[in-house]
Amino acid sequence: MIVITGATGALNGATVEHLLKRIPADQIGVSVRDVAKAQHFADRGVRVRRGAYADPAALLDSFEGADQVLLVSSNDPSADGVALLRVGIDAAVAAGARRILYTSHQHTGLDSPFFPASDHATVEALLADSGVAWTSLRNGFYAHSLDWLLGPWRETGVIATPADGPVSWTERDDEAEAAAVILAGPRPFDGPVTLTASTAVTFDQIAGITSQLTGRDIQRVVLDDDTWVAEQIAHGTPAPMAGFLLGFYQAARQGRFAAVDPLLADLLGRQPRTVRDLLADRAAA
Repeated sequence: MIVITGATGALNGATVEHLLKRIPADQIGVSVRDVAKAQHFADRGVRVRRGAYADPAALLDSFEGADQVLLVSSNDPSADGVALLRVGIDAAVAAGARRILYTSHQHTGLDSPFFPASDHATVEALLADSGVAWTSLRNGFYAHSLDWLLGPWRETGVIATPADGPVSWTERDDEAEAAAVILAGPRPFDGPVTLTASTAVTFDQIAGITSQLTGRDIQRVVLDDDTWVAEQIAHGTPAPMAGFLLGFYQAARQGRFAAVDPLLADLLGRQPRTVRDLLADRAAA
């Protein structure tokens, strides 16, 4: 059995949907905090059990009989993500899983200014010490993040952010499909694997793409870090969140999200969706 955590979320929920196209539903289990929200999976024959990193006993029960467990990373910047994932790893080991998979992020590193990268690196070290085969899915930066990182460019005609660098913006559903391919397939993937779109672009290039798509002159304005943070706070963003977001730009201009890898396309059997595809959808909306 393959057990998926966080299956009521967008990423791993999509992974379950893609798994259902590949293997029988009775070979899939989900571990979720609210079983009512996963009723649509139960109705299709998926085993649904309550499980949460904050409840080790329930989590262990939800992992019963699992050959593989996919652990979703924490999406709460204020949570102790490493401690939560330690519980998840321990539960998967105790349940007898032969492989643990984890939704990580491209370019993990303890020294990254983008602090989730440090958490991911630490969790990967825990996985390596678990004694169980493991796979870390180092996903490219999710392209839908551009919806809020770019700001109100359609209204203002301006993309005003701190200095950045190339980022291999990757469609979340493509990442979910690749995870399903890996989980359901015969090929073992040991350790970290990088799953990114085929190109990396800067915000300057994105301004050019949006100009082409809309027929407007979309300007790119570079703000210094302090000015940008002050503007975010003035518009209601809590200071800790503004600092968190600034870390993305600092890491991007260090080139930490610039690498691309052909593995995602190989797993999908097609080219992943591009930034232009996403922006075309948004421009047409």
